[in-house]
Amino acid sequence: MHQDIFIVDGARTPFLKSRNRPGPFAASDLATAAGRALLARQPFAPSALDEVILGCASPSVDEVNIGRVAALRMGCGVKVPGWTVMRNCASGMQSIDSAIANMRSGRGDLILAGGVDALSRAPLLYSDAMVMWFSQFAAARTVGQKAALFLKLRPSQLLTPVIGIMRGLTDPVCGLLMGQTAENLAHRFGITRRRMDEFSARSHARVIRSQGDGLLRSAHDGMPAEIEPLYDAKGTLYLDDDGVRKDSSAENLAKLRPFFDRKYGSVTAGNSSQITDGAAWVLLATEDALRRHDLTPLGRIVDSQWAGLDPEQMGLGPVHAVTPILKRHGLALDDLDAWEINEAFAAQVLGCIEAWKSVDYCRTELGLEGALGALDEEKLNIDGGAIALGHPVGASGTRIVLHLLHVLRRSGKKRGIASICIGGGLGGAMLVEAV
Repeated sequence: MHQDIFIVDGARTPFLKSRNRPGPFAASDLATAAGRALLARQPFAPSALDEVILGCASPSVDEVNIGRVAALRMGCGVKVPGWTVMRNCASGMQSIDSAIANMRSGRGDLILAGGVDALSRAPLLYSDAMVMWFSQFAAARTVGQKAALFLKLRPSQLLTPVIGIMRGLTDPVCGLLMGQTAENLAHRFGITRRRMDEFSARSHARVIRSQGDGLLRSAHDGMPAEIEPLYDAKGTLYLDDDGVRKDSSAENLAKLRPFFDRKYGSVTAGNSSQITDGAAWVLLATEDALRRHDLTPLGRIVDSQWAGLDPEQMGLGPVHAVTPILKRHGLALDDLDAWEINEAFAAQVLGCIEAWKSVDYCRTELGLEGALGALDEEKLNIDGGAIALGHPVGASGTRIVLHLLHVLRRSGKKRGIASICIGGGLGGAMLVEAV
């Protein structure tokens, strides 16, 4: 029940920014492309996998169990189970945790786990009123009944589409958009607009640096390339994450208007994560699988934790998930060599940093005797994060675990934490060690 679970390999697609139209790839296209490249370099056949688990927050109606669709398209064969998990922003991290649980219970020792979303393809929906109109029209039996319904039709009221992604990013319990919860944290901890914009500009600058150094799509330090290129049906090549902007600076970002609270707010499109399409996978193995297939591990998952909190403060989820891991292992914030905290919003990551520094928050919300301390931002998201890369919701939890391992390996460091906030008032975290 406590056997080590190792990360053997991993890969992801470039993260492609939504441009207000459906992107070139369906979610299963993205998952299949990254997964095929990953499996092609393994010494075993895809059919040797015990199962495939894929996180997805917004699967399309024609691939609802997208984990099974991807497994079949990757050539795993009909006998390898494929299934889908959904924990909003942490769906990709949940797939890893679900794999670990199955491996430790003896139900597998070689599992492919990942996450995907093609958010550019989130649907436009009819309103309930329009659906009711269609229902009545279908039930009408005479020309007069149908004509009467046409006279009642008010296109401006009934034909205006419901934007699916806006509904998906709105909490159904507290009624707030995710960006409005970030505004709550900015207000609670006194995080200024300038500080958010500086954090966001730094995220872009760090991604630009990592791209320039070839850290994302080149092999290094015994790690295969993180990004596998994509080709669309027209033969167009996609090599890199395309949401990063070279002109991002605090001064340029300051020109953008608040989006979620237009009168008093400070959260903008520029200091928020981008709507993006992408997929990521990691290959997990037990010691038995390492020996059987002669695999060399890159790292191991030491511990994981899930936590709940007020949905109106959902961005503080990492604080609540990470803190129990630190307590269990006797660690302080500075004992970690690297951190990946998903950048849903600049205010959200900065809010986590401030919460750990707050005596009041640590005592009242975390049950600690005092403040946990200051997280060293030089160890945090050192190659940038979702503000520059994008946040394909289902994939981000896998990406940050995989990238954390890349950071640890190339820096010769040992231990790090990947953590993510989750819509609905949740947090997830994983403690990872390079080997």
